[in-house]
Amino acid sequence: MRAPKGVIALLSALAFHGLTDQMPRRVWIAIGTGDWAPVQSYPPLRMVRFTERYLRQGIEHHAIAGRDVPIYSIPQTLADLFRNPKLVDRSVAVEGLRAALQQRKVTPSAIAQAAKAGGAWKVMQPYIEALTSNG
Repeated sequence: MRAPKGVIALLSALAFHGLTDQMPRRVWIAIGTGDWAPVQSYPPLRMVRFTERYLRQGIEHHAIAGRDVPIYSIPQTLADLFRNPKLVDRSVAVEGLRAALQQRKVTPSAIAQAAKAGGAWKVMQPYIEALTSNG
């Protein structure tokens, strides 16, 4: 990986987990606030900086093309999307949340836990309640 401390994040993680129809033009990678950002080549990268508090939460490792690649889990990806409205449009975050719940890839409680730990609970709570209501 060209960003050894980086983690696949936001739109790229959402696409990896199959929760969006959008294919990001760049690979979104989260790095620490003081980490070195690699020189860009192919594929194009979109580097985002997370504080240490958020950078190391909810990481899963997946084998892609024979390499171990760190990618944020579904609940963590959703929390990051809602926490960063300047980076990703809210409609994309809601679409990902809806898809995760409809496809039963994650439970509402797992999303709530990640949202509380990831500082996005106050923003996410009404969306989770609306999408999980039986009405």
